[in-house]
Amino acid sequence: MSLTLDLTGRVAVVTGGTRGVGAGIARAFLQAGAEVVVCARRPPDTPVTAAGRTAHFRPLDLRDPAAVRAFFPQVAAAHGGLDCLVNNAGGTPYRLLGRTAAERHTRVVELNLLAPLTASLAAYEVLRDRPGGSVIMIGSVSGTRPSPGTAAYGAAKAGLDHLARSMAVEWAPRVRVNTLVLGMVRTELAALHYGDEAGIAAVGATVPLGRLAEPAEIGDACVFLASDRAAYLTGASLLVHGGGERPAFLDAATVNHPAAPEVPEEIRHDGTGDLR
Repeated sequence: MSLTLDLTGRVAVVTGGTRGVGAGIARAFLQAGAEVVVCARRPPDTPVTAAGRTAHFRPLDLRDPAAVRAFFPQVAAAHGGLDCLVNNAGGTPYRLLGRTAAERHTRVVELNLLAPLTASLAAYEVLRDRPGGSVIMIGSVSGTRPSPGTAAYGAAKAGLDHLARSMAVEWAPRVRVNTLVLGMVRTELAALHYGDEAGIAAVGATVPLGRLAEPAEIGDACVFLASDRAAYLTGASLLVHGGGERPAFLDAATVNHPAAPEVPEEIRHDGTGDLR
């Protein structure tokens, strides 16, 4: 079998694919040659295009299980099948626990965990009929560390990663299921989370690679996971976070960072390599 990132002839659905990270993912699939369907409650302000090709838009409220169940057979009938589902739709505003009604947090979990579950179950019915079918969950580092202000979102993303691992075992070898664990991404909504350009730059400086990710880079990772190059990857969590976060204690400590005076060797070690 030829291993390639050329997805010509394959059909992909990207939920929430009309803007931000989702649009970046859709463009990457278009550039790789795939037929792309993007869905959201409202159509995009401008069509999602790349490489002279345009993604097909279909309206869908992912919180309506009946509509979701009907959606995927319709896509398969219209486009000759389905090869990949990218569960991208999600997100949350900043809401501190104890200051917001529980119902609002519940809706965040519904959108970020239950909706991908519903979509994946519906998509599986058509994905399993095609060789190399895959589901890609768009996770977050918020699901791997404390997430103050977005606790329900972080909990949902943690659950999404676990769900993907279980799906991968149950659905192998017919359908592969993987998770992209995203760090911070620069989208048109970045200012809502990080502030003005100075704020975005300051936040980017906390990332080891020195900047936020671009949506196109998330798209490239999705294309890889959907391709033959990832044929033996399932149940995996791929970190796409620019190196993560520099531990806060390194900057708080009075030693072992550039601004601190060097500690003499005889004080630092006892000759065995152990710290005194």
